[in-house]
Amino acid sequence: QVQLVESGGGLVQAGGSLRVSCAASGRTFSKTVMGWFRQAPGKEREFVAAISWSGATTYSANSVKGRFTISRDNAKNAVYLQMNSLTPEDTAVYYCVGRTWGYSDHSRDWAYWGQGTQVTVSS
Repeated sequence: QVQLVESGGGLVQAGGSLRVSCAASGRTFSKTVMGWFRQAPGKEREFVAAISWSGATTYSANSVKGRFTISRDNAKNAVYLQMNSLTPEDTAVYYCVGRTWGYSDHSRDWAYWGQGTQVTVSS
């Protein structure tokens, strides 16, 4: 089992930046693939980004590519999502997720979920 706790959400103006963090505990973090999903009101959960065990490989949704960066610090059992050039369309609850191995952009394939943190981008 892996327990995930997000932090760092909040209100930011369009064009601004925000970094959300996720603290993990439980299963060996360094052997857990990590990622972020988001869910806007009235919409389905959407894949945002994922990062491999070592951090050497990352995946990003086309909608955030070039603006968002996922990273991890295995010594601190933490994963981060740096969000730049934010737009109101990025407003959503952001969820930290984990799975044992492999990459997937389907929410059903991720076993571990945090409670989410709200990110609101004002125009």
